Amino acid sequence: MLLILLLFFASTRALPQGAPTSVCESMLPNHGGGIPPQSGISPYTVIPRRQNGAVLVTIQSGLGIPFQGFMLQGRTPEGDILGEFDVSSTEDGHSIDCSNTGDALTHKSPNSKASLDVVWNPPDGYEGPVIFNATIAQGYDTFWVGVESPQVEISKRSPDDAPPLSSTRRPKTTTPPYFTPQADKESSAEFDQFYDGCAVTKLCFGAPTNCINSKNCKAVVAVTVLGDKYDFELKATSGAAWVGVGLSDDVKMGDDSVIECVKSGNGLKAFMSWTTVKPYAANRLSDPELGIQLLNSSISDDTIYCKVRREAVTNIRGRNFDLVNDKYNLLVAAGNTVTDTSVKFHGIAVLASGEKQFLSDVSALAAASKLLVRIHGSFMVLAWIGTASIGMLLARYYRQTWTGTSLCGKDLWFAWHRMFMVLTWALTMCGFVLIFLELRAWSAENNPHAILGTTTTILCFFQPIAAYFRPHPGTSKRPIFNWLHWFAGNVAHIIAIVTIFFAIRLTKAELPLWMDWILVAYVVVHVVFHLTLSLLGCLSDKRADTRINAFPMKDLNGSGRAPAYIEPPMDEKYSRTRRAILGVYIFLVLLLTIALIVITALAPIEDTWETVRKAVTRSS
Repeated sequence: MLLILLLFFASTRALPQGAPTSVCESMLPNHGGGIPPQSGISPYTVIPRRQNGAVLVTIQSGLGIPFQGFMLQGRTPEGDILGEFDVSSTEDGHSIDCSNTGDALTHKSPNSKASLDVVWNPPDGYEGPVIFNATIAQGYDTFWVGVESPQVEISKRSPDDAPPLSSTRRPKTTTPPYFTPQADKESSAEFDQFYDGCAVTKLCFGAPTNCINSKNCKAVVAVTVLGDKYDFELKATSGAAWVGVGLSDDVKMGDDSVIECVKSGNGLKAFMSWTTVKPYAANRLSDPELGIQLLNSSISDDTIYCKVRREAVTNIRGRNFDLVNDKYNLLVAAGNTVTDTSVKFHGIAVLASGEKQFLSDVSALAAASKLLVRIHGSFMVLAWIGTASIGMLLARYYRQTWTGTSLCGKDLWFAWHRMFMVLTWALTMCGFVLIFLELRAWSAENNPHAILGTTTTILCFFQPIAAYFRPHPGTSKRPIFNWLHWFAGNVAHIIAIVTIFFAIRLTKAELPLWMDWILVAYVVVHVVFHLTLSLLGCLSDKRADTRINAFPMKDLNGSGRAPAYIEPPMDEKYSRTRRAILGVYIFLVLLLTIALIVITALAPIEDTWETVRKAVTRSS
């Protein structure tokens, strides 16, 4: 029985050090006992360049996707293996003997490799074409077989080839010990091959605004035109489930032709869809692959990438999209939710280009203006963080301060309270109108900002109207008005602050999440100062209760009545302290308000600072 069981055992070989010679002809890994290679176009390229009679061969990904294993050979067009690899030119591979000594190269270990550079030497006296063939493994179960390089002509008379713009290779010394200068960490962190050639050989556009310069777009499209071929490269980060680009006649979504790159199972698919305005949606065509062909795709960590070729002319819903003769606005967007027939809201990024442009024009493409959005946000911050906070504080704690002093016939506290609250009303109404002029519809984002903002605006709108018709002091209804006026104002203020917190999560706002901490700082300042002034009010009332309200008998003029002289009204106790507290409060509130307005007006603030930093660095 033991002998019979032993007959069923098959020999196995673990080969983390590379491919065996048994696969020299097929170049097919026997992973998992027969895992098939990928059928799509490889995200990796093999680039040969002539140098001093030899050939420098580079394996790399246009997206910077690392790989773990490889096998590389130089072959004639008839498939004969030839030449020899110089293993001293690379630290990542060792040679194996297929037809001749050292005529194939494979990996030393399964460690991740960003790229591979190796020198290949042709046989003595050989002149003719060579094509480099490679098997490249991104992982154990994801690999491509038969990745070919462009044909390179070997000739003693051939000039050396210049390295391509995308090459990241560093020249190695030929005398040991090998020395590689320490990489500039900042530069290497910003490097992304997707952006190579932007505004030079291809048209690029991405979100958020100005992200092409800093190479950190959340959603980006690149269009390369070669004759009548229009290739769209789509990329999104932040764990996106889809990324899309729309061809539009304006800067708004609706009646646009869209190419989608969508997660499907463990891979990606490309679809054509059509956007509608009411409701906002992007629905796939009945023929979702009309006029497009998915050339390449990859998923790496939280990044998705598709390369899609679109026909120069397509007819969609009775409308011709002629990429050669017509100009278009580009709409780029990305989100993290998809269905079987559509993609959902662009919760990661969305941006429209400001002007129409031919797709063959590779000049820089500016984003559509978000001026109204920025003004709306700035007005609302100034109204509810700035003027409303100060005006409400005056009305609550400073009625018995500056007594006897008036402005335009009104007590000083009331004159300033009214001025601040009128400013709050005007800024709120203007901000509300501006955002509807920008969106021209109700917000489609799954965010309560819109409904909370509308509630705040309604409460704010009726406050001055109610104040105008307030009952006269001393009437029975005046206390009821006072309580309702106080309650509506405080509710509006609280909802407004919550609304601003939710605004930070809006895709269109492009605000940094750390802006939450500035709002938290404002809330802390507001609460602490209210508590401090309330405590002072309690102490002041306590001291007022100890005042002597009886007059000496001699001052009653024998009539039992108080003297005709009445002491003029005086400020409550701790008046100087309250004034000092008010000054500090106004300073802190204005400081926080200015910071929030600057962040809102310059959003996305990270890209603005990065652009300024680079400009300063270049000038220095």
